[in-house]
Amino acid sequence: MPDTFFTTSPHWRWYIVLYFFIGGIAGGAFVIASLLQLFGRPEDRPVIRHGYDIAFAGTVVSGLLLTVDLTQPLRFWHMLIRSNVGLPMFKPWSPMSVGAWGLLLFGAFATLAALGTAAREERWQWRPLRWRPVRALGSGVAARIVAVVGALLGFFLAGYTGVLLAVTNRPVWGDTHWLGVLFLISGMSTGAATLILVSLWRRDANAGTLAWLSRFDRNALVVELLVLVVFIISLGSVARVLVGWWGFVLLLSLGAGMVLPLFLGHGQSPNLSRLIRPATLVVVGGLLLRMAIVFSSETFSRGGGTGIGVP
Repeated sequence: MPDTFFTTSPHWRWYIVLYFFIGGIAGGAFVIASLLQLFGRPEDRPVIRHGYDIAFAGTVVSGLLLTVDLTQPLRFWHMLIRSNVGLPMFKPWSPMSVGAWGLLLFGAFATLAALGTAAREERWQWRPLRWRPVRALGSGVAARIVAVVGALLGFFLAGYTGVLLAVTNRPVWGDTHWLGVLFLISGMSTGAATLILVSLWRRDANAGTLAWLSRFDRNALVVELLVLVVFIISLGSVARVLVGWWGFVLLLSLGAGMVLPLFLGHGQSPNLSRLIRPATLVVVGGLLLRMAIVFSSETFSRGGGTGIGVP
């Protein structure tokens, strides 16, 4: 797509960047928790619980961020319901409509998964958690169904935000087909890193589970690094924007959020001093990545030039 033909910038700011970031973590954490739910051991249960809780909390925060970003936040329900007839409204041709329903459905399954684990472990003295249908969500066929469907929706949420940018004709966003893949892999790596940090904070994770999480994150980082390089190459002449400020931020994300964690013991023994620093860098790197990609398009003027500098 020529970089001289594009629409006015949507002027997305921090609410949307944080939504992209937190939504990616939520989707990635649920996918990882579901893998442990389906193929893991009983010792993995604390991390499974953390993964579902992170997914639930991330969905709530993501919904709030999107609502606050609206011009009229109190009318957020118009994205889902036809105001004149009160029936559900789904527009498969509209990325915004697809995303709103995807977030809603993922939130529903994240809620079911979190309730199921809470009921199974009897963490809260809350009467609904003792109801048989709720307790059934914590194990057996029902738990596996929730894990599988929720994981598919988690993949969607983690990668959808990149696809949403790619279907525009804005420079950087519309000049590559790799944004969806990049955001998906980043969601997996930041989701794993967040699980590591939460597990270390709560001090309830099995050492073997932490080691598995660290190896998973290491592999995700390698793939993310390769995809990021391909993404930059695929931009072609538009990559000149990366000479500026947001290019520096992207380089910082690459170096500090991907390369450096690979040399700080990530993937080695589950020791606090070995895991907390690389996991923190991965999370920060994921935020920097989204900042650089979202804000870099703002440096292009309507004539096709760039304004290099801090917006």
